[in-house]
Amino acid sequence: MFSILASLVGLKSMPLYGISGLQPLHILSICLCLTFQLGCVDENLGNAAELFERVSQSIKVKRYSEALNDLNAAIEADPALSEAYMRRASLLRQLCRYEESEKSYKKFLELKPRNSVAEKELSQLHQAQSALETAFGLFESKDYTKALDYVDKVVLVFSPACSKAKMLKLKLLLAAKDYSSVISESGFILKEDENNLEALLLRGHAYYYLADHDVAQRHYQKGLRLDPEHGELKKAYFRLKNLLKKTKSAEDNANKGKLRVAVEDYKGALALDPNHLAHNVHLHLGLCKVLVRLGRGKDALSSCSEALNIDKELLEALVQRGEAKLLTEDWEGAVEDLKSAAEKSPQDMNIREALMRAEKALKMSKRKDWYKILGVSKTASVAEIKRAYKKLALQWHPDKNVDNREEAEAQFREIAAAYEVLGDEEKRTRYDRGEDIEDIGMGGGGFNPFGGGGGGQHFTFTFDGGFPGGFGGGFPG
Repeated sequence: MFSILASLVGLKSMPLYGISGLQPLHILSICLCLTFQLGCVDENLGNAAELFERVSQSIKVKRYSEALNDLNAAIEADPALSEAYMRRASLLRQLCRYEESEKSYKKFLELKPRNSVAEKELSQLHQAQSALETAFGLFESKDYTKALDYVDKVVLVFSPACSKAKMLKLKLLLAAKDYSSVISESGFILKEDENNLEALLLRGHAYYYLADHDVAQRHYQKGLRLDPEHGELKKAYFRLKNLLKKTKSAEDNANKGKLRVAVEDYKGALALDPNHLAHNVHLHLGLCKVLVRLGRGKDALSSCSEALNIDKELLEALVQRGEAKLLTEDWEGAVEDLKSAAEKSPQDMNIREALMRAEKALKMSKRKDWYKILGVSKTASVAEIKRAYKKLALQWHPDKNVDNREEAEAQFREIAAAYEVLGDEEKRTRYDRGEDIEDIGMGGGGFNPFGGGGGGQHFTFTFDGGFPGGFGGGFPG
């Protein structure tokens, strides 16, 4: 026991007895002194244990700065305190302060060579450092999925308190349009630091792209109260304000019947952020409805298709696209859209009425267009119809088309049938209403302008002055 005590005061080589001049009182004094010094060593060991416990508690509650301050103070007081280097290296690795961490690991390994735990953690540090650099590179090249794998499966495993990795993860999730995860992950960060400006910005973006504009605005405003000159927060806040202003103006003008102004407002709002799909789907729909009201079917068709590309289940967009197709005379397309809408909402009478109109238009499109055959408009007067008929009848009379008599006879029948319908006021009215009058002009058993059997009536052409070439008051049967 004495040899141990003596070693602490340089007396290890001295024998207990036989020392010249060493009296029992001296021995007692030496023992008292050594006993005091041993107590100091025990006290230092107790202080170290207390220190490391305090460091552990600080890390547990994420007070990393306090933990580092304690470890730095301990190392300064005792540069040979190896455990303090190890703990500091581990904490710095978790915070992804890799260069500082590596120095602490190496210092520990100088004091404790070939320590397997330290060597393993140093290897993990290098893996995490490399993975973080790779993830940033993949983010720049827009390979978000792979970058997220590096962050989640390597960096945050070995460096769970790495703020750079956490912020990168938020950006990757936002770029991948996983807005719910952005909100969740940023919530954890803001619990630790409610004034984290980057987390407030990214969380605000997630709410913005979910079209929860009120909550997004509150996040931007909070960040700007902390830093009124923050460039990204200012940009996001004023973009949102402008979008809401443009949207309201478009809706108000549409309601007031200022349709052309509303069209420009809707287009202006859409140009502000083409990537804001959750909001733009409603802008596209609003624009489509206004364009339908203006009768601009082709433009309306494009806007409604844009809305349905974003949300294929948007019933109103499907109905409006059907109306747009009616305007562009795509009868089959209109029936298809409106039938699909009616199946989704069978109780909606407005949709059923629109479907009936489309089906009627489709049916009418398949019958002969007498106006087109005579080459006149649907608003042509009786005199215009008669003139067109005479001109075509002269042109296509079979006796004047000996070389292509069969084609001429077919054309001549069409012309005569068209005039029988359009030249009769009652028949023309019924035809314009879309009534089933396919047999009009066919005499029940088939129209034959040349007379003859088959139950057809004899159709006589009368032209003042007769036809050239000796034809008199009508065509021969």
